[in-house]
Amino acid sequence: MQKRKLGNSDLEVSALGLGCMGMSFSYGAPQDDNEMIALMHKAVDLGINFFDTAEVYGPWINEELVGKALSPIRDKVVIATKFGFNCVPNGAPGTQTLNSKPEHIKQVAEASLKRLNIDAIDLFYQHRVDPDVPIEEVAGAVKDLIAAGKVRHFGMSEAGAQTIRRAHAVQPVAALQSEYSLWWRKPELEIIPLLEELGIGLVAYSPLGKGFLTGAMSTDTTFASTDFRSKLPRFTPEAMAANQAFVDLLATIAKQKNATTAQIALAWLLAQKPWIVPIPGTTKLHRLEENVGAASVDLTADDLKQIETAAASIKPEGDRYPEAIEKMTGL
Repeated sequence: MQKRKLGNSDLEVSALGLGCMGMSFSYGAPQDDNEMIALMHKAVDLGINFFDTAEVYGPWINEELVGKALSPIRDKVVIATKFGFNCVPNGAPGTQTLNSKPEHIKQVAEASLKRLNIDAIDLFYQHRVDPDVPIEEVAGAVKDLIAAGKVRHFGMSEAGAQTIRRAHAVQPVAALQSEYSLWWRKPELEIIPLLEELGIGLVAYSPLGKGFLTGAMSTDTTFASTDFRSKLPRFTPEAMAANQAFVDLLATIAKQKNATTAQIALAWLLAQKPWIVPIPGTTKLHRLEENVGAASVDLTADDLKQIETAAASIKPEGDRYPEAIEKMTGL
């Protein structure tokens, strides 16, 4: 698989990464460790070298899983994790409180290094901006960790434009992780132009709309109470019915390209900027192989124009998160 550089940094990663959250958290019961370890090893075999986790996923158990899988092949992989919460045991998404105090960041780094069983974190993101801690102090704490050799690159997640700019002035930000897909394009307004100006990469999470853009869901799809999507406004039957237009658009292009809807959704993201890296998550081997195939799908200028024209007439239905979680973002 081709590699991409995240902005002006020297951090080079596979064009597609693997989001590991769903292996342990948010999408029902944790998966079998051995099966997930095998899946991560298969991802490496397929050319993926970029893996995404966070202390809050579980909490803690996803980092431990990633550490078991990847520390034995450390020289082949780039591992990203995140700080920024007071983790609550068995805490569901949205139940943890923010904490980006410098002393807490350093404690999290030490704990994450142990769980991941590595000597340095390749990319350490602030998971969500903490309004109670000046971003300059946050960037300074990560700068100290970089100087100590415990972290290699600083990242941010779902941060607003001015916050990114202020942080970047203290410690260069290698990458911003934010949701970005054909049905969530708000980053195009301010964030992507800023990232281009400052030379910061974009790591796109939920590039398949939490599974919706694969075409595998319908208005009859139901979610277990342990599945985070059961609480998201965008996954009500009414919203999914309205948003089916996005899937239909992708399916039309997929048919022309002899590809799948998921592959077109990912190829569209890859075609936006050479420094955008989607990190679709999966627990299934066939989905992993399908996603990897997206890196070989070539969308022409005419294809992109066709998608753009059609998408312009579709309005996404439903908020992406409940208000309590959405207000943690800077967008």
